[in-house]
Amino acid sequence: MQTSTPPTLPWYRQISRTQWKSFFAAWIGYVLDGFDFVLITLVLTEISDEFGLSTVQAASLISGAFITRWLGGAVLGAIGDRFGRKLSMVLSILLYSVGTFACGFAWDYTSLFAARLAIGMGMAGEYSASSTYVMESWPAGLRNRASGFLISGFSVGSVLAAQVYNWVVPSLGWRWMFYLGLIPIAIALWMRRALPEAEEWTESVADTGAKPNPFRPLFRTRARAAANTALAVVATLSLFLVFTPGGAGLVPVLSVIAGLSLAAFAVQLGGKRGWVLYLSMIVTLFFAFLYSWPIQALLPTYLKTELGYTTDQVTDVLYFAGFGTMVGCWVAGFLGDRLGTKKAYALTLLASLAFVYPVFAVRNNLMLLGILLFLLQATSFGISGLLPRYIGGHFPTASRGAALGFTYNVGALGGAVAPVLGAHLASGMDLGRALAVLTFAGTVIVVLLVGLDVPARLNRLTDPDAERDHLAAVATPSADARVPVDR
Repeated sequence: MQTSTPPTLPWYRQISRTQWKSFFAAWIGYVLDGFDFVLITLVLTEISDEFGLSTVQAASLISGAFITRWLGGAVLGAIGDRFGRKLSMVLSILLYSVGTFACGFAWDYTSLFAARLAIGMGMAGEYSASSTYVMESWPAGLRNRASGFLISGFSVGSVLAAQVYNWVVPSLGWRWMFYLGLIPIAIALWMRRALPEAEEWTESVADTGAKPNPFRPLFRTRARAAANTALAVVATLSLFLVFTPGGAGLVPVLSVIAGLSLAAFAVQLGGKRGWVLYLSMIVTLFFAFLYSWPIQALLPTYLKTELGYTTDQVTDVLYFAGFGTMVGCWVAGFLGDRLGTKKAYALTLLASLAFVYPVFAVRNNLMLLGILLFLLQATSFGISGLLPRYIGGHFPTASRGAALGFTYNVGALGGAVAPVLGAHLASGMDLGRALAVLTFAGTVIVVLLVGLDVPARLNRLTDPDAERDHLAAVATPSADARVPVDR
């Protein structure tokens, strides 16, 4: 008697209507992330003219959103681990909206910088909450696609910001860009009002009656609680001084203090078995931001100041870059599900090196520059659509929100360093060459760290029995289980 294998459904039909709805509610949060980030880079020259800022001061406004990200990612991620991903998503977007609204009313550099701190906390929580929510809601074999599609929202937001900038700023001024940013925030809150909880979190945490507390190691005793509270203040204050004029002359010392403070938190949160994983993941993510964010932060400035492009031309170039990132995120999802997350990540990044220097060699050919930027962003920034899947696979469900939120957003300080470092390097060479050097060097380092599986290999030194991939299929041999697991 012969048995026939039931036909495999197309991947998009393996996702239920509820899962698609959950995805789009999370995706719009990433649209906001991209809108806000590109928004601040687009209006840097207008803000600098109004407030009389130097290039380094203007770049620090981008960095400001990164200073509080480590705290926002950890706290809102921990809320998601204990009370559910949905609550964390709502709180993140509310905090985000407060910061965006405040930016529109800023009266000087300091007030705008403070508003960027609030945005940073909300942005961090949004990343950890939305990414864990979607991945824990989608089938295991499609989670690279979930990750890539989700992060593509960033590039949609960046393209939208470029278009709105072209319409709004010339006639109404830069402040209206922030006022209009409240519209998608309201849409996101409305879409999230009736979402179901993430299935995997419900099964692993809620249904078992567990009450995970990822911060327990930090507050085990009264003395430790007091010490860690002081440490949080020291870390935040040090970072604030590093990225503002108040720390002038003390940046190296303050950077070391901040780095050691955050490393101390990583060691405690990771515990005896996981501290190496936390630290190595932070280092990997730091360089991931260092290679990708110089271009994200300073490309409009480069186009305006060194190439002399008009507002319309800058908008056109940013379209190419934004669509390249979007396509790269989509392709990354499919490649990750076919090849495995780490292999797809490393190979695509390796290919991106071919486009780094040619991008900054083009001067007067807007079409050629746009095509090269499209290819660079697709293979370089686009592949970072796999980051939520890459990070999340290293941590169990009960602590994934806080672990992903903390490691990703501490590593995101590379994004705070990138524009300032690019601006400083530009004092000794032209800005285009500085951006190319940072992008190329950072990319090579990340290829080695991800391709050689450094965080997981180091983790096995302290935790030999560590799960290889917490987000991989482990159940029946279905279509989901046939997806390759990174080894």
